[in-house]
Amino acid sequence: MASADLSEELKCSVCLTSYTDPVSLRCGHSFCRVCIDRVLDSQEGSDYSCPQCRKRFRSRPTLQKNIALRNIAGRFLSTQPDQEVAGVRCTYCIHSPVPAVMSCLLCDASMCDNHLRVHSKAPEHVLCAPTTSPETRKCSVHKKILEYYCTEDAACVCVSCYVIGGHVGHKMMSLNEASEEKKKKLRNDLQTLMAETEKAEKRVQSLEEGRRKAQEKANGEKERVTALFRDLRRRLEELEKRVLSDIMRQVQSYDDIIRQLEIKKEELSRKMRHIEELCNMTDPLTVLQESDTGDLCDTEDIHDEQLHDGGDLDVAGISHTLHTAISDIMFGITGGISVQPADIILDVDTAGNELHISDDRKTASWSHTGQNRPETPERFQYSQVLSSWSFSSGRHYWEVDVGGSDYWRVGMCYPSIARKGGQSWIGYNNKSWCLCRRRNQYSVIHDWKEIRLPDGIPSNRIRLYLDYEAGQISFYALCDPIRHLHTFTATFTEPLHAGLGVVGGCIKISGGN
Repeated sequence: MASADLSEELKCSVCLTSYTDPVSLRCGHSFCRVCIDRVLDSQEGSDYSCPQCRKRFRSRPTLQKNIALRNIAGRFLSTQPDQEVAGVRCTYCIHSPVPAVMSCLLCDASMCDNHLRVHSKAPEHVLCAPTTSPETRKCSVHKKILEYYCTEDAACVCVSCYVIGGHVGHKMMSLNEASEEKKKKLRNDLQTLMAETEKAEKRVQSLEEGRRKAQEKANGEKERVTALFRDLRRRLEELEKRVLSDIMRQVQSYDDIIRQLEIKKEELSRKMRHIEELCNMTDPLTVLQESDTGDLCDTEDIHDEQLHDGGDLDVAGISHTLHTAISDIMFGITGGISVQPADIILDVDTAGNELHISDDRKTASWSHTGQNRPETPERFQYSQVLSSWSFSSGRHYWEVDVGGSDYWRVGMCYPSIARKGGQSWIGYNNKSWCLCRRRNQYSVIHDWKEIRLPDGIPSNRIRLYLDYEAGQISFYALCDPIRHLHTFTATFTEPLHAGLGVVGGCIKISGGN
C-alpha cells in the first residue's frame, strides 16, 4: 500500500506518469520538464499559470531543477523491477530502466541525467526532448538532421537538401524563424477564430432572446386562438342542435297533421254511416227529424299550408338559418381577430410625373412621357406614389399584383418621407420599409440596409400585413401554400401610408374591399 501511495506522489499531474527530469515552479509544484514546457508554450501570448494550482505569473516562470525529486523517482523506479518505466528510457542504463531526459539525434540515443552529463557537447550532437522515433526529425533522403525550412516547397530539409539536393536555390529559413512565423500566423488565425466565435455567441444570444420573446408572444397567441376556437366550437354546437331541432320539428309537424286527419277520417266515417242509415229508413218522419239535427257535411278544416308539395322539408328556410347564424359567428370571430382588409386608393397628388394613375386609382403604370402635373412639396421626384389614407392603429392587409413589371417596390411609409433626392426612394431611409425587385433580384430594404431573398418569389401576388401596435410589417407571397418572405419590427412613431414604385410596366392593387 505504501509503495502504491508513493508511486502516485511521483507522477507528473500533466502526463500522469512518473517524473522525467522534474522541475519546479515558484508555487512549489513540480512537473516533467517537457510537460511544463509544452503547457507554457500553449499559454504564450496570455497570462502564464500553474496547471495545478492556477497561480498566475506576469512573465514566463523560470524552471528550477528538482534534483531531490529526480533522485527519489529514480531510486523508487529502480526498486520496482516488475514495473515498466513509462515514457522513453535511457539507452545506456541497461541494468534497470531509467527515464531519459534528452535524446541525441546524431547518436540515435536517449539519455538519463547522469549519462547526459558525460555526453558530447559538440554542435553536431543535437539534443531534443526524449523521443522513441528520432527518424522523424531527420531527412528521409540524406538521413541528416532537419535544420532548415524551404518556403517555396513548405518542407523541412537538411543541409544536403539545401546545398546539393532538390531544394538548391530555394529560399530557406531556420526552423526557429519558420516556427515563429508560423506561430504568428496561427495567432492571427486564433484571433480571427476568437472574433468569429464571439460574433457567433452574440448571434446565439440575440437569437435566444428573440426566441424567448417569440415564445412569450406565441403563448399569448395560443391562448387567444384556443379561446377563439373554443368559442367557435361552442357556437357551432349550439347552432347544430338548433338546426337539427328545427328539422325534427318540421318532421313532427307532419305527424301532428296526420293524427288530425285520422281523427277527421273517423268523424267522416261516422257521419257517412249515419247518413246511410237514414237513407235506408222507411219512416219519413224519422228521416226528417234526425237529418235536421245539424249539417252532416260540416267538418273542421285542417290547415297544412306549412307543408310543401311532395313532402319536402323547408330546405330554403334551413339554409337561410345556417347562413345567417354562421355569418354571425364568423363576424364575431373575425371581430376578435380584428384583421381588416385595407381599401388602398392611390394619391395622385404624391405620384411622380413618370407615373400614370388609373381612373379607379388602383393601378400605377410607368410612362416614357411626363404627366405634366404641377410640382408640389407632396409630389415624389421619382416614379413613386403613396396611398390616400394612412393607418395609425389596428391590423390591416392589402395585396398587389406585380406581374406587369420587372422593376418595382412595395411597402409602407411615414408621411414625412422625403419627396426628392436619393433619400426619397422607398426603403432608402428610416421612414419606410419595402420589398423590391431589381434585375431579377428580390430583397427587403429599410434605412439603406438590404437583405436579399435568395430563393426569389414564387408568385406575382404579394400581400402586405401591418400590425401597428405590435410594430410589424410583413410580406407574403400568395402562392399555395402562402409563403412568408420577411417581417420588419419597429416602434412606429407616425401613421403609415401604403407606398409603391415602378420603373417599366405597371403594378396593380388587388386586395381590400
